[in-house]
Amino acid sequence: MSDEQVAAPTNRRRISQRGIATRERILDAANRLMLVRGVNATTLDDIREASQTSKSQLYHHFADKQELVRALVKYRGALVLQRERAGLERLRSFSGLVRWRNALVQANSLNNGKHGCGLGSMALELSDQDEQARSSLSETFEAWEKLISDGLHRMRDSGLLRQDADPEKLSTGLMAALQGGYLLANAAHDVAPMEVALDMALEHIKSFLVQPSGESTH
Repeated sequence: MSDEQVAAPTNRRRISQRGIATRERILDAANRLMLVRGVNATTLDDIREASQTSKSQLYHHFADKQELVRALVKYRGALVLQRERAGLERLRSFSGLVRWRNALVQANSLNNGKHGCGLGSMALELSDQDEQARSSLSETFEAWEKLISDGLHRMRDSGLLRQDADPEKLSTGLMAALQGGYLLANAAHDVAPMEVALDMALEHIKSFLVQPSGESTH
């Protein structure tokens, strides 16, 4: 499913290719601004200026800020899941988890830990403000966790993990470590807390390996 399909206009009206491109440009600008400034601190005028669109163009696609934010939740969620599928859909080994961890830490280090997780930051701002946005975010996190748990199931089914390993609980713990790591790294402007949180979660998963490989999580 493409990002455009995920974030289709709520009124389902047919729009031109130019209109689709304009809507994509608005969402891309909103995504970049709100990642840095947050949802509440970003205005429609900010987005209009960054996307180089007129008021009439913006309001043609989004009736108000709430509608734009709800579309952005789906847009950003689709981008995150697309990225995560690339690293997790074929996960079958502990070394694969380590590579996944390293890629996330490296990407976050480019910003010195700033801004955190795009989904997590939206959840912090929106969960008590907009039930529809909260529900969409929750569904995306569930899909992300399932990518992890499916990989752990494959590891258990192939005999790499002990049978008493619970993929669902382990994936929830790893996701909690990741999101907590993003939060602390953002507060510190340093990825070190994220590394520690992920490494401790991975060490716990490693304890369920049938024959520990001796691989370091560093």
